[in-house]
Amino acid sequence: MLESLRSIVQEVNSAPDLETALTVTVRRIREVMGTEVASIFLVDRISGRYVFMATEGLNRASVGKVSLAPDEGLVAQVGQRSEPLNLEDAVSHPSFHLLPEIGEERYHAFLGVPIIHHRRVLGVLVVQQQARRRFDENEEAFLVTLSAQLAGAIAHAEATGAIQDLGTGDEGPHWHDAKFDGVAGAPGVAIGTAVVLGPPALLDAVPDRQCNDIMVELLLFERAIEAVRTEIRDLGAKLSDSLGPEERALFDAYLHMLDDNAIAGEVNRLIRDGHWAQGALRRVINEHLTHFELLEDSYLRERANDVKGLGERVLAHLQDVSRRKSYFPDNTILVGEDVTPTVMSEVPAEKLAGIVSMKGSSNSHMAILARGMGLPAVMGAVDLPANFLDNHELVVDGFNGEVHVNPSPRLRQHYQSLIETEHEFADKLDELRDLPCVTPDGHLMPLWVNTGLDLDIPHALERGAEGVGLFRTEIPFMSKERFPTEEEQRVLYRRHLEAFWPRPVNMRTLDIGGDKILSYFPMQEDNPFLGWRGIRVTLDHPEIFVVQVRAMIKAGAGLEGSLRIMLPLITTISEVEESMALVYRCFDEIVEEGLDVQRPRVGVMIEVPAAVYQAKQIAERTDFLAVGSNDLTQYMLAVDRNNPQVANLYQELHPSVLCALRDIALAAGTVGKHVSICGELAGNPMGAVLLMAMGYDVLSMNSTNLTRVKWVIRNTPFERAKALLEAVLVMDTPDAIKKFMRDELVGAGLGRAVIPEPGAVA
Repeated sequence: MLESLRSIVQEVNSAPDLETALTVTVRRIREVMGTEVASIFLVDRISGRYVFMATEGLNRASVGKVSLAPDEGLVAQVGQRSEPLNLEDAVSHPSFHLLPEIGEERYHAFLGVPIIHHRRVLGVLVVQQQARRRFDENEEAFLVTLSAQLAGAIAHAEATGAIQDLGTGDEGPHWHDAKFDGVAGAPGVAIGTAVVLGPPALLDAVPDRQCNDIMVELLLFERAIEAVRTEIRDLGAKLSDSLGPEERALFDAYLHMLDDNAIAGEVNRLIRDGHWAQGALRRVINEHLTHFELLEDSYLRERANDVKGLGERVLAHLQDVSRRKSYFPDNTILVGEDVTPTVMSEVPAEKLAGIVSMKGSSNSHMAILARGMGLPAVMGAVDLPANFLDNHELVVDGFNGEVHVNPSPRLRQHYQSLIETEHEFADKLDELRDLPCVTPDGHLMPLWVNTGLDLDIPHALERGAEGVGLFRTEIPFMSKERFPTEEEQRVLYRRHLEAFWPRPVNMRTLDIGGDKILSYFPMQEDNPFLGWRGIRVTLDHPEIFVVQVRAMIKAGAGLEGSLRIMLPLITTISEVEESMALVYRCFDEIVEEGLDVQRPRVGVMIEVPAAVYQAKQIAERTDFLAVGSNDLTQYMLAVDRNNPQVANLYQELHPSVLCALRDIALAAGTVGKHVSICGELAGNPMGAVLLMAMGYDVLSMNSTNLTRVKWVIRNTPFERAKALLEAVLVMDTPDAIKKFMRDELVGAGLGRAVIPEPGAVA
């Protein structure tokens, strides 16, 4: 049956629409299995009914018109149990329900298999015969395998709006209080009206064609390029007051892409070879897309969207397509398959309330811009039927990465109250900026910030950051087409050190690998997260490490006590000793050169289980420890939190993670070394209280969470925090821990600091 299975899958994948795919499926199943009937029932997401959607052997005129209740018949039994049901005599089963309107007779042999996607039952695939017989194991396995393949096609059809309100006979979708999950791109909540903006033109639809007049094509292309340059400059100017230097540099990058030595030059060469402008543009853009999309690093893959957006904008001008809307409602929620900065430029800034994109991630430029502008954003909402949402009311939950379509009055009121509460709470938190982070019983808990962009500096200082717990130095490496020079790095590091001086700044040495790959430094691995990354790369390339460390030390000249160097992804003592030897060698060389610099403090990031169990030995050899809770959680639980298939298993409050964090703090304490923690857990008020109780000297977090955490700590006695930690450490599940801590904070009058649960309604 393997060859038949491959053939069916190939036919289904090449089908132009879902209706054809379902029809092909039932026809081929009946041929291969030799059954009298093959049918497919799909679940209507609104009513929950099983709708008769395809058949071979029954009445096709009833397709889309007949359905079963969620608890009716053998089909519903298969869906409820989420497992195959194989019956020799279905008629005698207590759940048997005859559907004479679809031409169904009293078929005895019945095999029903659920169609499941991401734990959700999408429908049921059924085969039937009149004779009494039990389908054998091979036939059952064949149908199970096929249903798994079919699930993807059905889920995609839902995402694109191809199937809505099954069996109602209505025109178009009617979403009521529907929820779609994505990725939290920028925090906050927005309620508004969806405005769906698509790309200006479709590059893939452009045919190859020879041009009749090369000079005319060159002129048309030049005008289109100049028009796009003007749009980008105008957008950059419009947003300049709300963005930092690093984010404004994004627009310069877009302009450089259009230079004669980049995209424009390549297109011009093809035009001179006889291609018409649109076809030449398509060829060049697709070549760039192929290059970017093959990269492992998520940040760099996002650059493919930038290139595509620019290409489609240029194509729109070549085609003289005007896509500007004349009217945008107040509180516009911008929705699209791939929302980019150029698409966002269509909306007046004063009208824009939130952003929802089917593509993208927390690393995309759009997410970065949204955070910089204070706009709630949800990225990667892959199941969202964007093309059908224009003018619908949406709730954008940027805290939890959720989109609610046409919310019920109760849900809408909940989110409206949340918005008002957040505004009031933000005003209250602003009052804490210059106050110390100290508990009511006198325990001091310094709060630092994680940075990487120049934009982070003013935000951090405005919120009273006492230092930088993590400066991600890989960002300047990722924004260039070569390794930055020692002087280029020194200038960047100096800017951060001066901005925060005399506060300490923990600078992490280059941490590439995993999902962070440099375009000019290829790293092809089957399992990159368990491969060549972090300190492993820079120790193998000491020329990179030494240049960076020299730049850091020189940047700290005259700023005593500020620079602290952190070593990422340490797994062995030998890595610690080799790295520190190189750091001290760099220091000695710089002193010999006559520069007045201070020997930096050097620490190690604890991010893998191996380092947890050698934390004491590592602390004895270094000046401090710093826990990277995001990677530590990922490696402790063997979960890639960016993978939607397993993201729900990424639990920062998992008992094993908390025990590991406690052991690290104890190990540092036994040898009298400073220990800090940077990562999402430190910025979670529930996690912050527990980490303080464990004995961490510093909590480092995103600046947006700093005053929220400070408020909770200033209202939580240290002795109470230790009692909460003691209670938590004997609990068995993350859910139990989260509920306990949430209840405790709410009971203490600190509930406003707790980020609301996804979809929660008060």
